[in-house]
Amino acid sequence: MSQGPSYAYFEGKIVPFDEAKVSVMTHALHYGTGAFGGIRAYWNDDEEELYIFRPLDHFRRVLNSGKLLMMDLPYTPESLLDILLDLLRKEGYRGDTYIRPLIYKSTPAIGVRLHDLDCDLTMFSLPFGSYIPNEEGSRVTFSSWRRIDDNSIPARGKITGAYANSAFIKTDAMNAGFDEALVLNQDGHISEGSAENFFLVRDGVAITPPIYANILEGITRRTVIQLLQDELGIPVEVRPVDRTEVYIADEAFFCGTGVQVVAIAEVDGRPVGDGKMGSIVGKLRDVYFNIVRGKISRYKHWNVPVYGTQG
Repeated sequence: MSQGPSYAYFEGKIVPFDEAKVSVMTHALHYGTGAFGGIRAYWNDDEEELYIFRPLDHFRRVLNSGKLLMMDLPYTPESLLDILLDLLRKEGYRGDTYIRPLIYKSTPAIGVRLHDLDCDLTMFSLPFGSYIPNEEGSRVTFSSWRRIDDNSIPARGKITGAYANSAFIKTDAMNAGFDEALVLNQDGHISEGSAENFFLVRDGVAITPPIYANILEGITRRTVIQLLQDELGIPVEVRPVDRTEVYIADEAFFCGTGVQVVAIAEVDGRPVGDGKMGSIVGKLRDVYFNIVRGKISRYKHWNVPVYGTQG
C-alpha cells in the first residue's frame, strides 16, 4: 500500500477523505451494527485500464447485508457502481486497488437495537497488493476459536461486529508464527479461514465446505468453483470437511476478494502434499489473475472498466 485514499463517498457526496468523519457516539461504532464489502480493481498495463471485478455481485451482497440489519438504503447495485466509478476516476489510480463500501447505523445513540436508527453509506478506495505475504506457500494452523454460528450472527452478511471473531483468530495465528488459520464450526467441521473461503484437493477432486458450515457466501468462492470446473476440468464437491482431511490433502488453498487465491503449504507443521504450491492451485492462480485483469475475453462480462466507460 503506497498511499491512503484522497477521497471518500460520505453522506451523499464525494468529499476529501479527511472530511469523512463520524461522531464518537455513532451507533455502529459501539455495537457493530454495520456491514461492509470488499471489492478489488486490477490494473491492465497493456490496455492502460483499471478493471473492477464483479462489482454488481459485491454490491448486491452489501445491500443484502443491509436487509439483515434492517437498513432502508436508497441504493441499487447499479447506483452504487456509478458512485464507485466516479470515486475511482477522481482518485485516478493506475495500479491494483481495493474498495471498501461500508453501511452503518449512523444515529448517535446509546442502546442495543436495530430499529429506530438512521443508516448511511460510505465508500473509499486505496492501492492494495497482497493480503497474505506468502501467497504461494502459506503456513496455517487450526484456531482454538470457533466460527460464530449463523443463528448468532448471520454468516452470509459481512456484519462488522462479527469480525471481532476473525480478529481473535488472525492475531492468535500470527502471534504463534503462522500466516493464517483454519476455523472449525460448532459441530467440529471446517468452516473457513479467518476471513477467506477454503478448498482442498484430494485425488483430483476439489472439496469446499457448504454454505451451512457458517461460511461467507463468497463471490470469489463462486468464481473459483466455476473456473475449476470449466477451465481446469476439476470436479468440485461441496460437503462438510473433517479437520484430518487437510492433513492428507494433495493441495489446499484459500480464496476471497482480499486474499485472492493463496496456496497452503503447511498446516500445523504438516506439509500439504509435497509442502509447496501444487499444480492445480498454480494453474488456478494463473487463470484467475488473467481474468481479473480483463485478459480473457470470455470472462470480460465480469470486468467493469473505470476509464473506458467515461462519456
